[in-house]
Amino acid sequence: MGTTEHVDVNSAVGSSLVGVGGVVAVVVLSGLAWAAGVTKVLVISWVALVAMAAGGYLGARAEATDPYRLVWGYGLASGAMIASAAMFLVPQAMGLGEAGGTPRLGGIGIAAGIVVGYSAHTVGHRLTHRDLPIDVTTAQITAHALAAGLIIGVVYASMPSLGYLLGLAIVSHKGPAGYAAVRRLRRNGKPTSTILLPAAGVGITALPVAMVSIPERPVVNALVFGFAAGIFLHVAMDFLPNCETGSEIDEVCSISEGSHDLLDRLRTHAVASTVLGGVAVVAAWGLL
Repeated sequence: MGTTEHVDVNSAVGSSLVGVGGVVAVVVLSGLAWAAGVTKVLVISWVALVAMAAGGYLGARAEATDPYRLVWGYGLASGAMIASAAMFLVPQAMGLGEAGGTPRLGGIGIAAGIVVGYSAHTVGHRLTHRDLPIDVTTAQITAHALAAGLIIGVVYASMPSLGYLLGLAIVSHKGPAGYAAVRRLRRNGKPTSTILLPAAGVGITALPVAMVSIPERPVVNALVFGFAAGIFLHVAMDFLPNCETGSEIDEVCSISEGSHDLLDRLRTHAVASTVLGGVAVVAAWGLL
């Protein structure tokens, strides 16, 4: 059996404890959030946790990755996130900027969010080439989950009237992300229980922030909503299924370089799933 199947017992126990600690933290914060009446962020946090944990469970049990399933997971998630950010966050950011007398503030926030998201992703990728005492995959997705939770908490604290649709669309990528992350952890011989920490990450930051009363300041809120829109647009574009040789889909699914016909078919599924993800959000908005 190859080394990718070997998982150090001490490392596995330590990772499990850290992951369980994250889930316990969410449970405690959930009790406080329920008492404070922060039900929307509470539901969104648990949907994110369950979705990523379930995706990780399926990834751990799968003997081989179905490329079509992975492409559709990524495509539906990215399409939903792009539509949600464009429909709910971008107009709100621009409107708040106009209310504050500086309409371009929302645009500045959007640009900053995209640039910061890209910069963090690019610099973080360099760490994968270094011999570090931590698992880089887990560190990256945990940092992203904590940041996403922070922004969700701020957005819902600033505008409690927002419905569930925005938050649920934002965390819709957690399932396929957990599946892909666990497949990568298995290939690298890392303990898959590590996925529990990033699964709990959204709740760890979103719940306490949502319980804080944030003053209504259109200028500040324009930057916050713009930055949130930029971050999520970057994440959504990063999740767009890339069906090229050497891409994430190729790596996770172990597609050979000669599988050009399969990659061509996957490209069609990538476009169809992304369009459907966006259309689903528009349809849900129209019905609700």
